[in-house]
Amino acid sequence: MSRLFLSSSFEDVAQFFPDVVGKDVEGKTACLIPTASNKDKINFFVNSDRNALNGMGIKVSDLDIAEASEQEIGDKLDEADFIFVSGGNTFYLLEEMRRSGAGRMIVEQINAGKPYIGASAGSVILSHDITYISPMDSSDVAPSLDGDFAALGVTDFSVLPHVGNIPFRKAANTILKTYGDQYDLRPISNNQVITVIDGQTQILTA
Repeated sequence: MSRLFLSSSFEDVAQFFPDVVGKDVEGKTACLIPTASNKDKINFFVNSDRNALNGMGIKVSDLDIAEASEQEIGDKLDEADFIFVSGGNTFYLLEEMRRSGAGRMIVEQINAGKPYIGASAGSVILSHDITYISPMDSSDVAPSLDGDFAALGVTDFSVLPHVGNIPFRKAANTILKTYGDQYDLRPISNNQVITVIDGQTQILTA
């Protein structure tokens, strides 16, 4: 029953989202988790995500899992029609998902059928392990992980975002060369999205 919408840049592929969820999205609510961007000096992309959602008539409820209580996280996830995890540092995102319990709750929501939108780090985090993203993100901002980079394990593949896109082109190529034999990498550019609907996976290009 899972419905996943895994992108590098949501605003560039947002047009495909209503078809993936199979219903009119106007008036629905998305729980937007911007936490991965907390360690980024540049985080304009979070507002771009929010604007893209609003442009489809989706109401946005922000949830920073680095600040919210476990009760608040659970309540907001329950209340939302969609879960949106935006970009930033994937290692910091993993650290906060573990500490807060949000990771476990998000997996439960996905397994129960709630549509999940990932942008960049939000897509990577569904992999079984995020070691591969280290050429793109620094793990130094998440010291409590202590080298244990096991992630949410929702997908049996690993999204590689921003392929061919500045400023991540070199890092993405390094990941492909270094980890291509160890992970089932699914490279996507900013204008591509991986959709998973009840186990059926495809890549759409805008």
